[in-house]
Amino acid sequence: MGEQHQASSRFGEIRQELQTVFSGRVRWVDSLVPPLIFVILNTIFSFEVALWGSLGIALLFVGLRLLRRQPLRYAIGGLGGVIMAIIVARLVGGAEGYFLPGIIMGVFTSILCLVSVIVRRPLVAWTSFITRHWPLNWYWHPQVRPAYSEVTLAWAVFFVLRTLLQFGLFQDQAAGALGLLQLISGWPAIIVLLVATYLYGVWRLDRLGGPSVEEFKAGTEPPWQGQKRGF
Repeated sequence: MGEQHQASSRFGEIRQELQTVFSGRVRWVDSLVPPLIFVILNTIFSFEVALWGSLGIALLFVGLRLLRRQPLRYAIGGLGGVIMAIIVARLVGGAEGYFLPGIIMGVFTSILCLVSVIVRRPLVAWTSFITRHWPLNWYWHPQVRPAYSEVTLAWAVFFVLRTLLQFGLFQDQAAGALGLLQLISGWPAIIVLLVATYLYGVWRLDRLGGPSVEEFKAGTEPPWQGQKRGF
């Protein structure tokens, strides 16, 4: 019963943490649906129809957010991504070009992750800071930072592997497979990684024995209780 209660408590904790990250911040469908529409239309009809269809659905999302007076940031971002993808696809002259901007972004993100660890300012710490608004200096504490560095390296491995797979499919001009890979390795994979990041991060902070955020704010001297929840 005790283990079952603990597992249930941890599941609820993870659910709340995901809500903290996503609630009111990410309208992921705005960026997920246009590429999906592109793949479907390109398979059923033609490259030209797929381009205009993805652009149309992106514009529809912008109009929908305006009509409902919802935040436009992600809809505009999705529209901008579609426009860029269409331009590149035109230049490349094939459907696989639609996914080239995403591949380039994957390369950039991988490099950013690695460089941030080298300069001892891991990228995952910055994303946590933006979401949670904890004191920035807490993340750089020598008994806190290693947890964020290790997780950032794990994210770098994910982006490197995904980019290599995407580039291989791009060279093979496999637009359908590229679209499927983008869908699977997009938000579904990101959510799995976020859960794994949280579980490992909380465990690692406990092993490092550093101060919790509240102990850091209060200037508490060691030994510390440590961060028991939140990463």
